[in-house]
Amino acid sequence: MNPPCGRCNKPVYPTEKINCLDKYWHKGCFSCEVCKMALSMTTYKGFEKKPYCSMHYPKTSFTIVTDTPENLRLKQQSMLNSQALYKEEFEKNKGKGFSVVADTPEMQRVKKTQDQISNIKYHEEFEKSRIRSDAPPPENRQYEDEVQPSNPGQLSQPVRQMRPAPVAPSSGGKRYQALYSYTAAEADEVSLMEGDVVLDVETIDEGWMFGCNQRTGQRGLLPANYVRPV
Repeated sequence: MNPPCGRCNKPVYPTEKINCLDKYWHKGCFSCEVCKMALSMTTYKGFEKKPYCSMHYPKTSFTIVTDTPENLRLKQQSMLNSQALYKEEFEKNKGKGFSVVADTPEMQRVKKTQDQISNIKYHEEFEKSRIRSDAPPPENRQYEDEVQPSNPGQLSQPVRQMRPAPVAPSSGGKRYQALYSYTAAEADEVSLMEGDVVLDVETIDEGWMFGCNQRTGQRGLLPANYVRPV
């Protein structure tokens, strides 16, 4: 009895028989499964007992491993080892107050964003503290505002120094002349106009003097850097 063809299942006679891939084929039926190009015993490539040409031979990207008893045992042993390592790491980190987080691209992006925000806040706080440290105390700012000239063409008046506690002056002081106008900030101070003559001037400390304004007759403290000796 003639065997059936592997392609058309019709009987294959000895004169046209090809024995390949555990099947019998007609010479015309022995062709590529994809493009139907006629093949010979030297040009075919077999895959799953089917003939293919070199162009259409299936490309395999992995190897199928049979689940033999030995492979199953190795797989189970690997899983047990992984679970033991996980449990050991968990017990080791349990009392440290943090969780192990995978360093994924998303976590890296979030971490980078948080670092940038922290850096910006640090520079903002640094600038604020620098401005606060550079600014004069409130009392000095008030005195600076008081001595600023109303006319931009006038010379800037000196900064009013911190005044000492009032002391009774001795008699027989020197004469001084006011270089700038000064408005008394306290009841025991003397107001001056530019050019006023101050009599009986006594030095209290490096920043303050005691004297009498000849024009007004007012006696009291006055800033030393507002007057010059005459």
